[in-house]
Amino acid sequence: MKWYKSSVNFAAFSLLCLDLLSIASFSAQVKAESFPVNQPWQISQAFKPPKRADPPPSAGGSTRGSSCLKKKTKLVSLLPPNKLGLTLAERPTFFWFVPSTSVKTAKFILLADKDKDDNVFYETTLTLPNQPGIISFTLPKTAPKLALGKTYHWYLTVVCNARDSSTNPWVDGWVERTQANASLSAALAKAQPQQLPSLYAEAGIWHEALATSVQLRRADPKNLRTRMSWQTLLKSVNLSALTSESFIDCCTSDKGSRE
Repeated sequence: MKWYKSSVNFAAFSLLCLDLLSIASFSAQVKAESFPVNQPWQISQAFKPPKRADPPPSAGGSTRGSSCLKKKTKLVSLLPPNKLGLTLAERPTFFWFVPSTSVKTAKFILLADKDKDDNVFYETTLTLPNQPGIISFTLPKTAPKLALGKTYHWYLTVVCNARDSSTNPWVDGWVERTQANASLSAALAKAQPQQLPSLYAEAGIWHEALATSVQLRRADPKNLRTRMSWQTLLKSVNLSALTSESFIDCCTSDKGSRE
C-alpha cells in the first residue's frame, strides 16, 4: 500500500512539472511573438522635464460666461504640467485636444516676450474640424524662426463670440527652442524611428517627443508597443485621459502675420 501511494504521488508530481513546463514554454512563446527580442526599440519611458525655471502661472482655459464647447468640456494643450515645452525646431508643431464645438474658428497667437502680451511674434486663424479630437498646427515657412534660448508665450482661443472675447475658451503655454547636445545629436543620427520618442523624452525635448510619438501612432495605430509608448508618455505628464482620443487632420493656417 505504501508503495502504491508513493507511485501515485510521484506520477502526480511528474504531471504537475510537465504542466508548469508547458505553461512556461507557452508564456515565452507569447512574449516572443508580441515583443521580438531583436526589435530595435523599447517602450517609451516617461518624459523627464528639463532643468528649467517654471514659466509664470496663468489661468489657461478660462471660460467665463457662455461657452460654445459642448458638454462642458475643455480645451486641453498637450504639454507637461508646467506648460513649458522645449523644441529643437525653428518652427515647431503644437498639439491640442479640442472637444465638440459648433464654432469652426480659432486664433493662435505667439508672443515674442513671455512677460508682455502686446509683443506679437506671429498670429493666425485656424479652421477647426467637424469632430472632437487631437489636432496639431505647425508653424509654416512664412512664420519667423524661433530664436535659440528664447521663451515664447502662446495662446489658442476658440472664437465663440467675436464681440466679447471674455467668453471665449482658451489655453496657453510656453515654447523654448534649444540645441541638442553632442550625445543626443549622435544618438538621433543613428536612431530608428521607433527609438526617437524615448530619446527626446529622456532629453526633456517635449515637442519632438510628442510629435514623433504621434507619427508612430498614426502610422500603425494597432501596434501594441506604439500604443503602450503613447500611454506612457501622456501618463507621465498627467494627460492619461487623452490616450484614447482620435487624431484629427487639422490645421492649416488661414492667414498668418508678424507684427
